[in-house]
Amino acid sequence: MGTTRKLTMAAAIAEAIGQEMERDAAVFVMGEDIGKYGGIFGATGGLLARFGRDRAMDTPISETAFIGAAIGAAAEGMRPIAELMFVDFFGVCMDMIYNHMAKNIYMSGGNVRLPVVLMTAIGGGYNDAAQHSQCLYGTFAHVPGLKVVVPSNAYDAKGLMTQAIREDNPVMFMYHKGIMGLPWMAYFEGSTTEVPEEAYTLPFGQARVVREGSDLTIVTLSQMVHKAVLAAERLADEGVHAEVIDLRTLVPLDRAAVLASVRKTGRLLVADEDYLSFGLSGEIAALVAENLDTVRLQAPVRRLAVPDVPIPYSRPLEQFVIPQVDHIAAAARALMGAPRPEGMAA
Repeated sequence: MGTTRKLTMAAAIAEAIGQEMERDAAVFVMGEDIGKYGGIFGATGGLLARFGRDRAMDTPISETAFIGAAIGAAAEGMRPIAELMFVDFFGVCMDMIYNHMAKNIYMSGGNVRLPVVLMTAIGGGYNDAAQHSQCLYGTFAHVPGLKVVVPSNAYDAKGLMTQAIREDNPVMFMYHKGIMGLPWMAYFEGSTTEVPEEAYTLPFGQARVVREGSDLTIVTLSQMVHKAVLAAERLADEGVHAEVIDLRTLVPLDRAAVLASVRKTGRLLVADEDYLSFGLSGEIAALVAENLDTVRLQAPVRRLAVPDVPIPYSRPLEQFVIPQVDHIAAAARALMGAPRPEGMAA
């Protein structure tokens, strides 16, 4: 590609939206504080000044209303991007997402297209407690009719957002607050990457091998990718070579990439910031279990995720329930059969 610059994930997402708004007059963005404020996590910065209030629309605090409006606009040929400020707020507009956005293409026999992008912030790590710190991507991946995209860095975020806007199907685009590159919030700097100036797309359903290894596979996504890489670097110093797989999208899921890696390493650790039960970690474990005719495991699959409790406000408790670098490294050592260093979190 041509000229690149380093962008934060927030800037990369805003750039993708702006380029698609320039390319296609049917694209517009709407949501709470997305105009003058530029979105509380920066994903729509500068769009109001460039495109005006008719295409960068601040909405009232009525998620059911503006997501319903986005669905209606999409059915009439527009390409709306609606920002749900926190994924935790989906409960107040659940009917619009589950019963209309996800199902109306099917229920119309394909006669209605719904090119809606529902963009939302996920994740904890900054003490915002139980109602503002969840991931919940497994919840939406469970519902037929929604594509679910969860980038881990600026390059992927721009390409996946561009692809999402051009999709004729509804897309949940979920960005983790801790990797957006915001100056007022601690974040993993590896999420700020070189990003081409021109528009480009990344296809859904193609995972990325972030780090190659031969001893075990760590399957993960979003901010957890950066924690997994740091854990893999520690493990490498101990002679253990972990392969890190960034799923990028849950729906579609790159099952082939997961199986290919586990066939090579013989060991699987799933590291996830969503809840443990009935979620992504179980889906990946089941995928491998259903393919044991072609996958030879050296050890049972291990899952590392948030226990089935609300995210605590207290920082020590929050750090305890959300998997950290130490937790990933310890789980990998256990998977390899190595003793855990004294004092290391399980």
